[in-house]
Amino acid sequence: MEKADGCISSPSRKRKLPQEGNDMLNFSLDELTDDLLERVLSWLPTSTYFHLGSVCKRWKSVAASESFKLACSRIPSREPWFFMVDPSLNRSVVFDSAERSWKKLDHPPLLLNNCNSIPVAAAGGLVCFRNISGDYFVCNPVTGSCRELPLVNPDSHDRPLLAIAMNAYSNYHGSYKLVLVSGDLSKLSYQVYNSSADCWEEEIMLRRKIDDCTGFDLNADEDDAVYFLSKAGNVVATNMQRSPSKQYSSVITCKDGEEIVYFLSSSGTVVACNLTQKHFSEYPKLLPVFFEYSIDVVECKGEMLVVMLSEFFESASLRVWRFDEKTRTWNHIAGMPPAMSHEFYGKKVDVNCVGSGDQIFICLSSAELCSYVLCDIVANEWVELPKCSMNGEAMDFMSAFSFEPRIEASV
Repeated sequence: MEKADGCISSPSRKRKLPQEGNDMLNFSLDELTDDLLERVLSWLPTSTYFHLGSVCKRWKSVAASESFKLACSRIPSREPWFFMVDPSLNRSVVFDSAERSWKKLDHPPLLLNNCNSIPVAAAGGLVCFRNISGDYFVCNPVTGSCRELPLVNPDSHDRPLLAIAMNAYSNYHGSYKLVLVSGDLSKLSYQVYNSSADCWEEEIMLRRKIDDCTGFDLNADEDDAVYFLSKAGNVVATNMQRSPSKQYSSVITCKDGEEIVYFLSSSGTVVACNLTQKHFSEYPKLLPVFFEYSIDVVECKGEMLVVMLSEFFESASLRVWRFDEKTRTWNHIAGMPPAMSHEFYGKKVDVNCVGSGDQIFICLSSAELCSYVLCDIVANEWVELPKCSMNGEAMDFMSAFSFEPRIEASV
């Protein structure tokens, strides 16, 4: 481009947009049809849902519509929220992994009337609670919707409850099931609540799986407690003492068309209940019985993993393990940096974990400390999360449950 004096000018870095471009800058969301507006808003983070109603009357109407929920259900996935469990059990606090922030939610009125209810399982956008009477409640923590499930068959109360697992198939249509595993390691059974039929299915017995070649078998005697002296001279029992919220902790996976529920026995071994083949088996121990350790099972991308905090050589080690079905051995896949894990040495720390995608949320608690760590098992990155404070009050949590924050999740 030539100037009036005949000199050649360098191209300007700031170019004037054509008129059509300027028109685009003046575009308003008010010009969208309701259908398009719902699609646009559905892609916003779930945390914005609480503020849509205060923007304008139209957005408030959209947020309350069924068609908006349907639009939200078409979003493939959302970053998980972690529902925290504290000793009071009467409030709803979550950690938003997308915004890396703590949030306080309204506790559902139905749960306030059942103040002894504790969360026991979660799947999709729902969290399941259980009270001391053995009644179950399913709740959407985002919307506060909650309902009580039909009563479980009274005959099942005669056998000790070992594990509670939950699986969701459709958030929008409220399709999920709850699995209860009962009995002892010589005789296990399971019962399923199916939300589609709104009833508990018939209880099914599980046979013990025997593998003569590998010895991969359940031995009822192996679950008896073994007592030994720790290095400090204390008498230690090998039977596990879980926090109340993780007493029935388990995970469920679906691989090659087979549904498998994994939970920890009282001696700390992993028990696998194949619901499709209707058998159960016990995995080999990771450490000898005379080692002191804390352990938990998690599910990440359809795979069962184990998180273990152990002590040896005057230090603490926190590692993630995967079981190789072909070699029947445990393989280490991620580990907390020693500089971080050494802090937990000698403090009798309890480890409670929950997985989501490639992440594991870890609660580490003892009489001396309370810490929360988020682990990326692919990158082997370990990040200690900030402490939670509500209204100036520091809050300590025992454990967490992972769920997708979905307003369309139906109970």
